[in-house]
Amino acid sequence: MLNWMLVFVPIAILLELTAPQQHLLIFLMAALAIVPLAGWLGHATEQLAERSGEGVGGLLNATFGNATELIIALSALRAGLHDVVKASLVGSIVGNILLVMGAAMLAGGLRHHEQQYNASAARSQATLLTLATIALILPAAYNSVVASRVPEGLQVLSLYISLVLLLVYGLFLLYSLVTHKNLFAGDPNIAHGADQAALWPLGKALLVLSLATLMIAWISEILVGAIEPSAHQLGLSNLFVGVFIVAILGNAAEHSSAISAAMKNRMDLSLSIAIGSSVQVALFVAPVLVLASYMVGSAPMDLAFSGGLVLSVLLAVLITGQVAGDGRSDWLKGVQLLAVYLILGLAYFFTPDA
Repeated sequence: MLNWMLVFVPIAILLELTAPQQHLLIFLMAALAIVPLAGWLGHATEQLAERSGEGVGGLLNATFGNATELIIALSALRAGLHDVVKASLVGSIVGNILLVMGAAMLAGGLRHHEQQYNASAARSQATLLTLATIALILPAAYNSVVASRVPEGLQVLSLYISLVLLLVYGLFLLYSLVTHKNLFAGDPNIAHGADQAALWPLGKALLVLSLATLMIAWISEILVGAIEPSAHQLGLSNLFVGVFIVAILGNAAEHSSAISAAMKNRMDLSLSIAIGSSVQVALFVAPVLVLASYMVGSAPMDLAFSGGLVLSVLLAVLITGQVAGDGRSDWLKGVQLLAVYLILGLAYFFTPDA
């Protein structure tokens, strides 16, 4: 672990307090500070996964990793920046299933010739992502066809779709943690002797997980406050910043954990983190933000994402379903996912602000 990089944590905080106008420097220091914090969060999650199984471990990592994005999004809601919230949500969904899972499959495939995981669990999560994509497509279609005649209908539709998504996510938790938890438990034949030998006490694992999450949330708020002026200074568009830069840094925890698990041949845990995080953002974080927008900010947020954002999610979900559905992975599959992410990044990079 890159513990020496923890020195960037107080530097970023000090710069934010004493030189808030140094946006680019603050951005760089905060970005470097997130790396070791994400490493600690990932290590604590692996410790808990040793006790609770791959499914619960992946859920914990996704939940604590997405806490950062939820806090950032709530701050943006208070400022009325609905477009920024929507871009970061899409960036998180796409980034987890293309960048995080792609990097994990590549890293794991370079160390192990071929890796196995439970195909049924992967397909069930990919199906949930398809459901979430439908939930994004319909409000966008409604907004372009019907909203001009019934302007209040879009908000009501978004509210009810959010409630449906939350219900489905709750049922998925019941499915993955209670009724069909064996699908997400991982392969018992994969030895974790090195992990068992260094197993932390439960209290220590929970304490490290909580502290790492709190520090990531704090540093992420500092980073997001500096990232937009820094991006403009570098000539980058707001859309590119929201969908890619914020999402990549926000997913640092998932990156660290998923890649580490894949290199240890624990692909059930790795996919549970990568795909599970996207599922949680789509079915839990997004609808919670819609509900929260009624209490936070000047106006409620809807689920009518722009056509480009919806298309990005649709394409990412399509290739994820194909890649993850057969229960095996290798380095080429990781390259394919990363290539799609790179192509999307290039498209957004050359798209100017409206």
